[in-house]
Amino acid sequence: MKRIGFLSFGHWSDGTGSRTRSAADALLQSVDLAVAAEELGADGAYFRVHHFARQLASPFPLLAAIGAKTSRIEIGTGVIDMRYENPMYFAEDAGAADLISGGRLQLGISRGSPEQVVDGWRYFGYEPSEGDTEADMARKHTEVLLTVLRGRGFAEPNPRPMFPNPPGLLRVEPHSEGLLDRIWWGSGSNATAVWAAELGMNLQSSTLKNDETGEPLHVQQRKQIEAYRQAWKDAGHEREPRVSVSRSIFALTSDLDRAYFGRSADSGDQIGMIDESTRAIFGRSYAAEPDVLVKQLAEDEAVQAADTLLLTVPNQLGVDYNAHVLESILTHVAPELGWR
Repeated sequence: MKRIGFLSFGHWSDGTGSRTRSAADALLQSVDLAVAAEELGADGAYFRVHHFARQLASPFPLLAAIGAKTSRIEIGTGVIDMRYENPMYFAEDAGAADLISGGRLQLGISRGSPEQVVDGWRYFGYEPSEGDTEADMARKHTEVLLTVLRGRGFAEPNPRPMFPNPPGLLRVEPHSEGLLDRIWWGSGSNATAVWAAELGMNLQSSTLKNDETGEPLHVQQRKQIEAYRQAWKDAGHEREPRVSVSRSIFALTSDLDRAYFGRSADSGDQIGMIDESTRAIFGRSYAAEPDVLVKQLAEDEAVQAADTLLLTVPNQLGVDYNAHVLESILTHVAPELGWR
C-alpha cells in the first residue's frame, strides 16, 4: 500500500486579481480540504510554506487547527525554510501542534526555494556565520532542531524559578515524543539526500531537483532515493525511513477536468535555472484518462520507489473540485496500481 496525500500552496491571490480570496478564506478552506481528504480516505494533508507571499507562511496554527478537526490523516509541510527558523521556537510550536493532533505531524523542512524577496531571512534576524552560505545556515538550524527534539535537558534551571522545576537540566516544552522520527528533509540533490539519511530524517523529493545527470526527473529521483536508502543503511538507523515524491496528477473523468487540464496531457520535463548557478529539472504534469494514467505512473520510477505520493492540488479551484481531484485518483487510479 502506498500512502497518498495532497500538497497545497494555500494561495489566496494569484497576483492578477482574477482569483482573489482573503487570507482567512484560504486558511479555512485549507482546513476544510483536509477534512474532506480524510473522509475520502486520503492519507495526508501537506502544505507548502513561503514567506512574503500571498500563501501560507505560518504553518503551525493551521496544522493545529487541522489536527483538532481530524482524527486520522497525517498533517505535514513541504517544506518549511530553515533559513528563517529559530529552532527553539520551532520545537515549541511543533510540539504543541503535534500533541493537539495526537502525534500525526509529518514536518518537511529544507534550505528553502527561490524567494519573493532578496535574502528574506535577513528580515527575520538571521545571518550566516562568517564563511558560511545561507544553505549552511539552514543546515545548522536543522541540526540544532534535531538535537532539541530528542527531548534531553540542556538549559540550567533558575535556582529561584517562578514555577517548581523537575530535577536536572530543562528542555524545551511541550515535548512530543516521537516527533523526531517524523521530520523530513526536502532534498534537491543526491548529496543532501545522503546528508538527511545520515541525520535520520525522512526524505521528500519534489517536482524538481538539481539536474545532475541529464536523465528524466523520475530516473534521477529514483537514483536519489537509492542513494538515500543506502546511506540510511550505512548509518545504522534502527527504524525504516520514509520517502515521498510530489507529482501533479489529474484523472480526466469529466468535461470540467478536460477543460482545466486536458492541454497538459502532452507535457514533459523542463529544464530551468532556479538561481544563477543551479540548473534544475522540473517534472511533467500527468493529465489523462484513468487507464492511461495507470500505465504512465507504472513507468514513473520515482513514484514506484517512494512509499508516499503527494498530489499537488490547484487549491484556488476550491474545496469541492480538489476533493473531486483526490477522489478520482483514489478511486480510479490507485487501486489499479496496487496502492489501495
